[in-house]
Order: sequence, then C-alpha cells, then structure tokens
Amino acid sequence: MSTTASAKNGTWRNWGGNVAARPARQVEPASVEELAAVVRKAAEDGLKVKAVGTGHSFTSIAATDGVLIRPQLLTGIRNIDRDAMTVTVEAGTPLKRLNAVLAREGLSLTNMGDIMEQTVSGATSTGTHGTGRESASIAAQIKALELVTADGSVLSCSEKGTEEERAVFAAARTGLGALGIVTAITFAVEPLFLLTAREEPMPFERVLAEFDQLWAENEHFEFYWFPHTGNTNTKRNNRSAGPEQPVGQLAGWFEDEFLSNGVFQVAQWVGRAAPATIPAIAQISSKALSARTYTDIPYKVFTSPRRVRFVEMEYAVPHAALTDTLRELKAMVDRSGLRVSFPVEVRTAPADDITLSTASGRDSAYIAVHMFRGTPYQAYFTAAERIFTAHEGRPHWGKVHTRDAEYLAEVYPRFGEFTALRDRLDPERLFQNDYLRRVLGA
Repeated sequence: MSTTASAKNGTWRNWGGNVAARPARQVEPASVEELAAVVRKAAEDGLKVKAVGTGHSFTSIAATDGVLIRPQLLTGIRNIDRDAMTVTVEAGTPLKRLNAVLAREGLSLTNMGDIMEQTVSGATSTGTHGTGRESASIAAQIKALELVTADGSVLSCSEKGTEEERAVFAAARTGLGALGIVTAITFAVEPLFLLTAREEPMPFERVLAEFDQLWAENEHFEFYWFPHTGNTNTKRNNRSAGPEQPVGQLAGWFEDEFLSNGVFQVAQWVGRAAPATIPAIAQISSKALSARTYTDIPYKVFTSPRRVRFVEMEYAVPHAALTDTLRELKAMVDRSGLRVSFPVEVRTAPADDITLSTASGRDSAYIAVHMFRGTPYQAYFTAAERIFTAHEGRPHWGKVHTRDAEYLAEVYPRFGEFTALRDRLDPERLFQNDYLRRVLGA
C-alpha cells in the first residue's frame, strides 16, 4: 500500500518506515456506535486503544500493543451546510477525498498542507499545517468535532457549547489522540477560489534579507533551502481573479513527477550509496527547477505528490527568530561534515487559540529538516534540534523529536490546561502509549 501505513503479519508500520508496532488486535469499526463498543471492550480487557490514520507521522504517536483502530470505514461527508458554510466529515476521510468533493461542490478549505494523503483526524490531531500570513493550520479551520471518550460516550464540542465543551474544543482540535478518538470534524469552508502560484529560485541570503517583506506581501509564502548551497526555491501563492492557467500536462509531469520525484529519487539513491557526491548533487538539484507561474484551484496549488520516502523533523520557532535560526542551521551544516541530500522547508503561520497547536499564542515560522529513508539521520537531527530548542522551538507532534513533558511545559503556556483536561477525560489513561507518556507526562 503506497500511500498508507502497512500492516503485514500483524505488524503496523508508518509511512516513513521508522516506527513499527504489534497491536494485540486491529479493528475497523463501521460506525460511531461500533467504535464506542470497541473502546468499552478494550477497557474491560485492560488494553490500551489508539486510532491510526495513514501513518504519515514519524513519531510513535499512533503506536500501541493494545487495540489499533483503523478508520477505513469511518469515511465520507456527513453534511454540507451552505448557510453556515461548513462541511462535516467522518474522521477517517482522506484529505484528498475531502478536497475533491469540496471542489465538485464549488467549495474549498482556506488553507492546507503540502500533502493530502492523511486522514482529516490524523492531520488535525498532530497539527498539520501549510503556510499562511493570516490563514493558519488545518485544525484552526475546525468549527466543531465529535469524539468517543474513555468511558465509551460520544462527546460533541464547539466554541459555542458549555464551558467544558469549549475547553474540550480548544484542546481536541490538536488533541494528539490523548483525549479520545475523533469520529467527525466540522470544517469552515468558503466558495471555491483561484490561486496564482509563482515559483522561482532565489539566493539564500536574499530570501533572509527580504523575508519580512516577502511574508508581508504574499498570502502564502514558503521556500526550500538546499544544504551545501546558497540557493533556495521560493513559492508565493496569492488569490487570483483568474483565468485558470494550470500547469500543462507535460510540464507538470516533467517538473512534479520526473524532476521532483523520479530524478530526485535516483539522486537520493546515489547520495545514500556515495555520500561524498551529495554537495555536487545539491548544486544541480537546487538549479533543476526553473521559475514558473500557474493559476488553479487551491488544493492543486497547495499540495503536491511526495513519492520519495523520507524521515522528517520540524520545529516551530517564534516568527521573529526565523532568520537567526536558519543562519545557525546553515553554519552548522557547513562546518559539520554532514551530508544532507534533502532541502530544508520553511513556512509560517499566525498565532492561534488551540491549546497545544505549535502556533498556540504566537506567530510562528516552521523549519523542517529531512533525510532520505534508510540514511542515518540522528546526527543531523540532533544538531538541528539543539538550534531549534535554543530558540524555544516547539516540535511538530507527528515528526521526529526528543522533547519531553518538562521541556514542553516551558514552551506551551497552556500545557497544564491540556493535561488537566486529559485527567478529567481519560483518568485511567486508556489512550496512553509510550509517546504520550513522554510528551505529556504520566
């Protein structure tokens, strides 16, 4: 199964191949009632419970030796409310299916991440985000959600509910699977619009010097820096009156499939076999993609196929700390002797009001470091993490990091609010696993 996590011989593996688990049993409930019964039965049997999406997290956030709930049958659109401009979807619905349905209905999410293989609940529970000056993560677009809690009851919450429901809503939009199992999500949507994407190479130092201006002038700005080079590829996405001018089929295949996936995959194989070649490959890779401009509906601009497997670490640092952090990262790579074959991705998000969102209460910039699957990544990630944490970085919940509850309580002002809510909703720690024990405390 190329886009989902694999489950062979009872072993579950994530997409990146760096996490494996052997659950006591795996179940695919077909309704919320069935799911609630599974949760109650697991509690009776003394087994922990975790729900899993497509396995796109690089942490063991979904791993369990208890009951693994797979969401394949909990998919589909429950309701589109054109008066409220919302869509309610089952938790296991893949983002790509949601995007396609919304587009057919003349609707769209405001912002999204750069891949759309994940389930809606997996993406929001781990804080998946794109880039935006005013528009924030996918979870920040949630208007209401429904979850099955540890006692098997179904809890619906929104910002309009009781005080307890509002507290659950604030936390459960990015709930890490710690508060219950999300069964449905209501997203805000808007009429389908067009985005014009402008992609162009730019020197690293120029991007950093002009970063505040590039950020301020564009609704969505991001860039990729190629380690061992002074080169970046920048991307600006802005709303457009049209007309639609999608990437041509041949050009799209050449840039997005042949260069970004096919040739890039071969370059990764070469780099893994002969690390000394990586700086030279990086120079070529950083110049392979030429400038281009195109206009299309949002999900076709925001998202792109990612077929080359990798392992990733990403930290959110305060927006104002971005340029210092990146300069330190570049200096570290330049003097380290490390050979880094994957570009570093840089994005932004405005502050939001979600308890454990990586942008909770502060304007944030994201720096993501990657290594090709199967290459040793620990030395690079450890050195990068040292830089990120010196700037009070917050790790992405679904990407490799070594932080624990003690550190996270210092960088999240509302950390105690989340753990207190967890004590009320899951006092017996039915949804606990090793990862949650580390990041939230016992």
